[in-house]
Amino acid sequence: MQMDVFNQETVHSYRNRHMAYRREHVWQQLGDEDYLERVGAARMSYLDGKMHPTAAGLLMFGDEYKIVYEYPEYFLDFRELLDPSIRWTDRLQSGSGDWTGNLFDFFFRVYGKLVKDVKIPFKLEGAVRVDDTPVHKAIREALANCLVNTDFYLPRGVVIKKESDGIVMENPGSIRTGKKQMLKGGISDPRNKALMKMFNMIGIGERAGSGVPDIYAVWESQGWIMPQVIEEYAPDRTILRLSFLTKTEEKKAIKKSDRKKVTEKSDRKKVTEKTRKQLQVVLNNMQPEKEYKVEEVADWLDVGRSRARTLLKMLVDDNKVVETGITKMKRYRINR
Repeated sequence: MQMDVFNQETVHSYRNRHMAYRREHVWQQLGDEDYLERVGAARMSYLDGKMHPTAAGLLMFGDEYKIVYEYPEYFLDFRELLDPSIRWTDRLQSGSGDWTGNLFDFFFRVYGKLVKDVKIPFKLEGAVRVDDTPVHKAIREALANCLVNTDFYLPRGVVIKKESDGIVMENPGSIRTGKKQMLKGGISDPRNKALMKMFNMIGIGERAGSGVPDIYAVWESQGWIMPQVIEEYAPDRTILRLSFLTKTEEKKAIKKSDRKKVTEKSDRKKVTEKTRKQLQVVLNNMQPEKEYKVEEVADWLDVGRSRARTLLKMLVDDNKVVETGITKMKRYRINR
């Protein structure tokens, strides 16, 4: 690929963040091409003597439709699920076409959405409110870890879910150091080291292997339920669950859920009993060797044709009634 795969707005946005984080950095005066080489986004080819994007550079700064040339399974998905009656209240996908779809822009768009409604204790330093708390940092660390440890050749992509009581982060790929070592900390082995370097240069991510233990420590200090790390296989997938509930709130939520399940089970039992009686009426009214239309069955039960069809299908599936004909010519008789 050539250097034109980079989205220039993304590159300049990254440079601005880098210079804000590290003022008077020696790379500040470099042109874009030399700068991208320094951060690991581009490299000189020995074959043609020209600069070309690295894989990390393409993922970080490229446009989505160019990224999928190299990574056909590349997919980033953010879902906000705050209202149970709606499938999602907000969604951001890398392939929507109305934004770049690269990792850098995804990170900052999603991070802003994740921390928007997080309840953080009000803090002051002197007369200035502190908006960047350990919880904010922990969420940044978790999101960065999710992205830099993704195997972009595996299916299903990165999925970030914001729920009313927590956050779920899923990425393709196994835990390279193993789950036990990751929770223990001390060893850093990110799958995409060049991506980690780029995030580090703007103040995001840890290289000392302390990122995940720090997240656990922050959650413990807030009194929230400890984060959960779940591993799935074939294909490999890592899931991190961050809950904003305390243990007391979790117990209340479980009790409420159990009560709801009992009510739903009772409702299903009532419906099943009613259905059983209707099925028996149909069987009692059917005479041997005689065929019936749907309309006749509906009249017996004083129900609509759609309900009558549903009941007849159940009887056919149970092999108690035989169905003949097609579409409007269908007829039903009892199976002797």
